[in-house]
Amino acid sequence: MTVYPLTALRALALHTALLDTPNGSEPAPSLDSIFETVDRLGAVQIDTLQMVARAHYVTLWSRHGDYDRALFDTLANEPAHRKVFEGWYHAACFIPMHEYRYQLPQQRHLRETGHRWFTDWITQPGSREKLDTILEQIRSQGGQRATDIQGEKHTHGTWWNWRPEKMALEHLYSFGDLMIAGRHNFQRIYDLTERVLPEWVERSEPTAEERDLFWLERGARALGICLPRNTADYTWMKLGKARPLIAQLIKAGVLVEVQGQTLQGPQTLVVQRNNLELLEKAAAGEIRPQRTTFLNPFDNLWWAQGRDEALWGFRQRLEAYVPAPKRVYGYFCLPILHKDRLVGRFDPKMERKSGTLRLKALYLEPGVAPDEELIAGTARAMHSFMAFHAAKELVVEKSEPLEFGKKLLQTI
Repeated sequence: MTVYPLTALRALALHTALLDTPNGSEPAPSLDSIFETVDRLGAVQIDTLQMVARAHYVTLWSRHGDYDRALFDTLANEPAHRKVFEGWYHAACFIPMHEYRYQLPQQRHLRETGHRWFTDWITQPGSREKLDTILEQIRSQGGQRATDIQGEKHTHGTWWNWRPEKMALEHLYSFGDLMIAGRHNFQRIYDLTERVLPEWVERSEPTAEERDLFWLERGARALGICLPRNTADYTWMKLGKARPLIAQLIKAGVLVEVQGQTLQGPQTLVVQRNNLELLEKAAAGEIRPQRTTFLNPFDNLWWAQGRDEALWGFRQRLEAYVPAPKRVYGYFCLPILHKDRLVGRFDPKMERKSGTLRLKALYLEPGVAPDEELIAGTARAMHSFMAFHAAKELVVEKSEPLEFGKKLLQTI
């Protein structure tokens, strides 16, 4: 039985994540190339934290280098070019529009059984009437932000301290009556689904099982190679529900079990059948990651729980919600990918008024030496990262080892 080496596992995982292209050889940024990246990944995560650019923008930068963020916004917001939508996948994500139909089973489930987020609110006096009022306002006036809809003075105590109007909008959005038509200063603009969803989008509703099987296969294809349970991680599916479906996909030959040599020893992994040829190429050395880039904490590479440690001996941490005295590395660290290794991380803060990119801490992993090749690759990626943020100056407050930060600044 073939046991695929660690180098092949890493190469395939990075290849399907679109993280192996040599710096400078990326496809020219365009509506088509940006959409193709989202489509091949299956989704890109949205998050509110913005020590640097928002997560979905950085996920695209990691693969394209410097590009115009307006390209992504056009795909999400402009009716004539809209090809992605906001929905639930691994978390809140931008998802290819042609996969909107896989949101329909959850919307039906909510209509039939309700949702714990809204159960208490919907039973309060006036809540159902508010739904009707807001829906009619949007129908007559067009897309609305929560701040556009007037209501009574807000009193704390609502889930996430949302105003009743925001609760109503999120209810209508979750149940499928509304979609996100765009954002203004990152505030959602809600509009009628019938006005946001392009006419060309297929609307046939799959069963919940058909959706789950599709998402599990989709996850396996994007991950390249992983533990069977990681296919459920990619869409945040409960393992109890996913396990028999994963077995079904293996039995059908959609997912193929292989043996791989991880840092935790030989393990049984799965590969989506169309990726088997890529695995063989990776094992033959025909796929070799050549990219140096930085990854935000919500990047798709982290969506397979535990794979960072199994393949790279690297533990990804988001410490934004950890009390400051207990943080190991920093508030919002971005790991550094160099070829097929995760070699370090840094804790950035983009000071937008002054144009300064401040690295509050910069680390190399134990045993990683700051040799000339690593310094040059990191400097090139940092130069692109600074251009993407319109940063004029780089400041390194702390570096371990010290010479890494010094050489990086000298090279830039």
